[in-house]
Amino acid sequence: MKLPRDIDPQRFIRALAVLGYKRTRQVGSHIRVTTNSNGEHHEVIPNHKPIKVGTLQSILASIARHHEMSVEDILRMLNL
Repeated sequence: MKLPRDIDPQRFIRALAVLGYKRTRQVGSHIRVTTNSNGEHHEVIPNHKPIKVGTLQSILASIARHHEMSVEDILRMLNL
């Protein structure tokens, strides 16, 4: 599955709520989100429009590993 190229960071953070992620803090242009499902997991989302494809791939891979899912499954769940 091809990654979206024009993802807005705020939209991405709202979509992550499906997996239980909530915004926990922001330092400068980086927003940290945290979930407690499947154990605690933190991820940092850059507030840059759009999020670069390599950065998005890395974030999605980390989330997929934490939830023991594939990146494609995560993308389908997030509806991106």
